[in-house]
Amino acid sequence: MPNVVDAHLQVWNPDAVHYPWMTAENAAVHRPFRVPDIEDQLADEGVSWVVLVQAADNRADSELMLFQALSSPRVAGVVAWVPLDAPDDAAAQLDKWRREPIVGIGHRGHDEHDPDWLLDSAVDESLTLLTERRLTLDLTAHTPAALAHVAALAENHPKLTIVLDHLGAPPLAALRAGARDGWTRWSALLGAVAQQPNVVAKLSGLTTAAGAGWTPDHLRPAVDRALEVFGPDRLMLGSDWPYALLEGDSYAHVWHGLRSTVDQLTDDDRAAVLGGTATHVYGLPFDSY
Repeated sequence: MPNVVDAHLQVWNPDAVHYPWMTAENAAVHRPFRVPDIEDQLADEGVSWVVLVQAADNRADSELMLFQALSSPRVAGVVAWVPLDAPDDAAAQLDKWRREPIVGIGHRGHDEHDPDWLLDSAVDESLTLLTERRLTLDLTAHTPAALAHVAALAENHPKLTIVLDHLGAPPLAALRAGARDGWTRWSALLGAVAQQPNVVAKLSGLTTAAGAGWTPDHLRPAVDRALEVFGPDRLMLGSDWPYALLEGDSYAHVWHGLRSTVDQLTDDDRAAVLGGTATHVYGLPFDSY
């Protein structure tokens, strides 16, 4: 039986770590969340392993994830943060973490004031460093310009595996309301990104994108487009817990909804999305396929 991997789980503690995005409107999740809080739900849903992904662009958040990895056997890997605009510092930090289960480096690009930060020469040097160390670059891309940057980066660094989080923020809520212009643009940009063979994507954050009252049918247009341009071998499923709780969703509700959008796939293709892609891309420390 193949291992099922939740490829996008987060933990946080606002009492110990600064999260710039955690404002009053996000009060529902303004409390500590740890892997043990969700152990029973992971077991109930048949999720064998999780990949923890950074929730803030600071070292304290990464150290919190690494502590959770040490204390929970379900954590198969950690996508941490280093200062990509300071390559010497990034290298020094990665050296200190060389015995830790770091599988990738993430950056919350949508929090940057400069939308072109990815194109900076210092960042470019750090991306070469990630390539040499066989670490992924995990990116959010919440605007068309940011999504276009992902395609450009992938072309400039063909040996670097880039993981596109949340499928590049498809405008599912607008689509529900009947607005198609943004959807058409997103679909075209996602297709351009997928043309770069070193990019993989996460079916994550889709319930938040669809908005309150979502159903699996509201998620399927984005999943179907992703399957069309990436294929199952370049897609992985992620709950985006606990951020998904902002819509009042339980872990089980989110996971069931996401998982049902790939039920129509063959056994092999579904197994890829549910764990095989994450295992291969992140080099997770088990052999299940």
